[in-house]
Amino acid sequence: MAMAIKLSLILLLCLSSLLAPSFSLFEDQVGLMDWHQRYIGKVKHAVFHTQKAGRKRVLVSTEENVIASLDLRRGEIFWRHVLGPNDVVDKIDIALGKYVITLSSEGSILRAWNLPDGQMVWESFLSGSKYSKALLTVPSNLKVDLDSPIFVYSGGCLHAISSIDGEYLWKKDFAIESVDVHQLILSGGSDVVHAVGVTDSSQFDTYEIDVKNGGLLKHTSASFPGGVYGEILPVSGDRFVVLDASRSVVLLITVNNGATHLQQTHVSDLIHGSSENTVILPSKLSGIFSLRTDSCIVFVKVTDEGKLNVMEKVDKTVVVSDALALSEGEQAFALVQQGDSKIELSVRLVHDMSSNHLKETVKMDHERGFVHKIFINNYVRTDRSHGFRALIVMEDHSLLLLQQGEIVWTRDDGLASVIDVTTSELPVEKIGVSVAKVEHSLFEWLKGHMLKLKGTLMLATPDEVAAIQQIRLQSSQKNKMTRDHNGFRKLLILLTRAGKLYALHTGNGRVVWSTLLQSLRTTSQQQCAGLKLRQWQVPHHHALDNNPSVLVVGRCGLSLTSPSALSIVDAYTGKELQNLGPAEHSTVQVITLPFRDSTEQQLHLLIDADKRAHLYPTTPEAASIFQRESENVYWYSVESEAGILRGYGVKKTHSSEYSFEARNLWSIVFPAESEKIIATVTRKPNEVVHTQAKVIADEDVMYKYISKNMVFVATVSPKASGPIGSATPDESVLVVYLIDTVTGRILHRMTHLGSQGPVHAVLSENWVVYHYFNLRAHRYEMSVIEIYDQSRAENKDVLKLIVGKHNLTTPVSSYSRPEVTTKSQSYFFTHSVKAISVSSTAKGITSKHLLIGTIGDQVLALDKRFVDPRRSLNPTQAEKEEGLLPLTDALPIIPQSYVTHAFKVEGLRGIETIPAKLESTSLVFAYGVDLFYTRIAPSKTYDSLTEDFNYALLLLTIVALVIAIFVTWVLSERKDLQDKWR
Repeated sequence: MAMAIKLSLILLLCLSSLLAPSFSLFEDQVGLMDWHQRYIGKVKHAVFHTQKAGRKRVLVSTEENVIASLDLRRGEIFWRHVLGPNDVVDKIDIALGKYVITLSSEGSILRAWNLPDGQMVWESFLSGSKYSKALLTVPSNLKVDLDSPIFVYSGGCLHAISSIDGEYLWKKDFAIESVDVHQLILSGGSDVVHAVGVTDSSQFDTYEIDVKNGGLLKHTSASFPGGVYGEILPVSGDRFVVLDASRSVVLLITVNNGATHLQQTHVSDLIHGSSENTVILPSKLSGIFSLRTDSCIVFVKVTDEGKLNVMEKVDKTVVVSDALALSEGEQAFALVQQGDSKIELSVRLVHDMSSNHLKETVKMDHERGFVHKIFINNYVRTDRSHGFRALIVMEDHSLLLLQQGEIVWTRDDGLASVIDVTTSELPVEKIGVSVAKVEHSLFEWLKGHMLKLKGTLMLATPDEVAAIQQIRLQSSQKNKMTRDHNGFRKLLILLTRAGKLYALHTGNGRVVWSTLLQSLRTTSQQQCAGLKLRQWQVPHHHALDNNPSVLVVGRCGLSLTSPSALSIVDAYTGKELQNLGPAEHSTVQVITLPFRDSTEQQLHLLIDADKRAHLYPTTPEAASIFQRESENVYWYSVESEAGILRGYGVKKTHSSEYSFEARNLWSIVFPAESEKIIATVTRKPNEVVHTQAKVIADEDVMYKYISKNMVFVATVSPKASGPIGSATPDESVLVVYLIDTVTGRILHRMTHLGSQGPVHAVLSENWVVYHYFNLRAHRYEMSVIEIYDQSRAENKDVLKLIVGKHNLTTPVSSYSRPEVTTKSQSYFFTHSVKAISVSSTAKGITSKHLLIGTIGDQVLALDKRFVDPRRSLNPTQAEKEEGLLPLTDALPIIPQSYVTHAFKVEGLRGIETIPAKLESTSLVFAYGVDLFYTRIAPSKTYDSLTEDFNYALLLLTIVALVIAIFVTWVLSERKDLQDKWR
C-alpha cells in the first residue's frame, strides 16, 4: 500500500506540474484581458501628399500636439509623434517632397521628419527677442536637389533655415524696428521674400528681403489712424486687406512702385445690418476675401480699380476651406453647409463663383455635431477632369474623409481628449439565456484543444498561434452585454473635452454608444465644455427596473463665474434623460454626497464661485434628506494663487429650498514669501478599507488612522515653483501636510530641503505616497507617510478585550482630536512620473499595488511593500515572516511589472482603477491620447481559476489518478497475498 501511495504522489506531481499557474503573459494571450486604442486628437492643420508614386497620405497636426501621417485610403496611422503638453504645433508643411516640416513652441523649434517613416531628420532651435505669432513659409517649388531656405518668423525675427540639414543661414530682427510681421510672401522662383506687418504706431510696413543673404532691398510704409484688428491678409501679390480697430471699416492696402495706398470701405456698405463681431476669414483666395458677421458670410471681390464688390452671401454656419491651387492662376475652394442629418459639400472655382464645380450631399450622423474645419484635395479622374476629396473635422473632434458623395472612412478622435471617467454595471442576464457558448461540433472542440495543447508545448506555428488567439476571443464571454459573476464586464463612461459621452465595453473597448450632449451646446455665443462626470442613479436590479444614469456637469464659458450646464444621461442607451441647464449658478466644485433617495438617486452639491451650495436633485425628498444630514456636510476649497485652504459647512438660507449659504469654519494661510501650493490629493470616496488593525511583527497591533476627511497638501518655495533647475538646492524647499478638512487640524507636517516639484501623489487608507525631485541628489524620489491612531493603542490588551473594556466601538469623529503618530521613509526612483494611482478591490483585502504612469507613457505596477516605511537594513525573523523587505535606497523597476506590456499610452494623463466583484482583481484604465485597459491581480488570482485553465487536462489528471490508485491497489493486494503464502 505504501508503494501505491508513492506512485500516486509521483504521478500527481508530474501532472500538476503541467497545471501549474503561470502569471506571465504569453504571445497568444495578448488581447484576452487588455486592449489598446490609438488616436491623434482634433485636427487643426492638414497637408495632403498625393503624388502618383508611393502611398497617398495626409499629414496632420492636432490640438493634442500630435503630428501624424494618415493613410488616405483607410484613415490608419502610418506614424505619429506626440510632442508633449508644452510643445504646441504652430504650423506644418512639406519640403523637398520627402520632409515634413513642423514649427512648434511658439515658433522656437523647427523640425524635419522623414515622410515615409516619421524619423526626425534635423531639428533647429530659433531664438527671438520678443513674443510674436509664428509664421512658416516653405517654397512650393522645392526640388530634391535644390537647397532653398525655409523662412520662419518667430520671436520678432525672420529666420532662414536650410531645408536639407536645418543649418542656420541668416536672421533679420524686426523687433528693433517695433514691427510685428503678419505675412511672409514668397513668389515662385523669386529671389525676394516680402514681409508685411504693422507697428505699434499704426503704421503699415512692407519689406523686400534678399533670399540669399537677408539683405534689405526695399522698405515702404504708410500710416493709418486708429490701428487695425486681426491680421493683414493678402488678396493678391500687391494688395492686402485688414479691418480697422473698430471692425467697422475694411482697409484695402495697395503697394505699387514703392508707394503704399490705403482705401477705406465701411462694412455697412457691403453688409447691411452688420454687427461688431466682423472678422476676415483667412481663406487666401486670389482676388477675393470673405467677411463673417453674426448673421452671414460674404465673399468680396477686389477689382483691378480697387473697388470691393460683393459676389455672394451665405449663411454664417457655412464652413469655408482654404484655397487649393489647381493650375497656373486657377484656384478652388470648398463650402460645407450643415443640414438635418446631412451635409452639403460644394466646390467652386475662384474664376467662376456663380456655379458649383462639384456639389454632393452626404448623410451624416447628427451625434457628430457641426462641421468645424474642412481641408480639400484634388485628383485627376480617368476622363482628365478634376475630382475632389474633403477632410472634415467635426464638432465632436471626429475626422472624416468624403469622396464621390460618400464617407470613405471615419476616426473617433474625440477619445483622445478624455477629461473624466466613471463606470456603469451592465444589465443582468435574462432568464433562459445561455451563459456559455455551445461548441458547434465535436470536431471543432477537438481541433481547438489540440491547438491549445500545441501552444502549451510551444509547438504551434505563427498561424496556429493566431488561430488559438482567435478561438479564445470567440469563445470568451467577456464581450457580452450582460453582467458576469466576476464583475469584469462593465461600461466605461467617458466624457471628452468636446462635450461628448462615450460608453466603451471593457471586454474589447468597442464603442457601445456615444452622444453629443445638447446641454453643452445651448449657447450661441460660446461653446460649453464638460467639467465633471458623476454617477447619478445606480438602481438595485432586484428592486427597480430603471437603467443606471450619470450626471454631466459643464460650464458655458471660460470664466469661473460662467453658468453651468447639467445633463442626466441613461448609461445603457446614451439617451439624454433630462437637461437641467443652463443653470443660473456657476460650478467650481462638485461634491458627491453619501446619501440617496428612495429611487436611489445620488445627492450632489454643486459649489459656485460665491461659495454657495446648490443641491441636486431638486426634489422635496432630497431636500428633506439633506436637511437631516446637513450638520455633517463639510467641504473645503484650495486657492492656489493666494495660498489659502478654507473649510466650509452648510448654513440654511430662506431664499431657496435647494440653495444653501456656506459658513466659514477654518482657514490655513500659507505665507506667500515662503510657500506656494502645487498639489492637493484626497482619498477616493468609494474606497473600501477591510480592517483598521494592522498586525506587525511579534504579534503587535497598530491601528490605522482612517478618515475620509484627510487631504494631502504639497507646497514649495516660490523660487522653486518653476521647472526643475529653476532654483538652487538652497532655495528649494518642499513641505507636505496631512490636514483634516473638517477642523483644519494639521495632522502631520514634513519638510524636504533641496527638493521641488512637480509633485504627484496618491492617498489611500492611512498612507500617502508622493513623487518629487531631489535637487541635492539630482534624482527623483518617492516618499511614503503612514499615519496611525494612538488612542486605540490600549486595545492591544487581550484581557481588556475579554471583559469588554475597550474602545473599538467608539464613534470616530474629527472633533475628538485623537493622538496620531506617523512613520515615513524616502526612496530614490528612476523615472519621472505623470500620474499615480492605486489598485482597488471590492473588499479591500487584497494587497495594494501602486500604478505609476512613467515619463515613457507606460504604467508600472509597484508593490506597496516596496514603499513600506518600516523597512530596515536587517529585518528580524518576525519582520521577514510579516513580509517586510530589506531596506534599499532605490525602488526596483522590474520590466515584467509594466501592466501596459510593450504598449505606450501616448500623452498619458490619468489612471483609473475599478474594483471587480472578484476580490483578487482590479480593473485598470489609463487614458491620454491613447486608451488602455487591463486587469491586474496584486495578490495573484487566489480566489479563481484563470480563463485559460485547461479543464480537459484536469479531468484527465483525475481519471489517471483513479486508474493509478486502482492499479496500485490491485498490485498491493497481490503482493500481500503472496507474502501470506510464504
